[in-house]
Amino acid sequence: MPRTIRELIADLENAGFENRGGKGSHRNFAHPKVKNIVTISGQLGDDAKRYQERIVKYAVEESQK
Repeated sequence: MPRTIRELIADLENAGFENRGGKGSHRNFAHPKVKNIVTISGQLGDDAKRYQERIVKYAVEESQK
């Protein structure tokens, strides 16, 4: 079963990412050690897409280096 957008956001926040706002259902997260901004779109209860889960996984790994 896919994870929800809420769970992905929790993973980013636990890794030290900061919500930089967004427009509509988009949220932008930044971290001082991560070069790129991570954008998550969708309502909190929606199922996450596979590419969103992959992006969050790689961003969290990069923030721990």
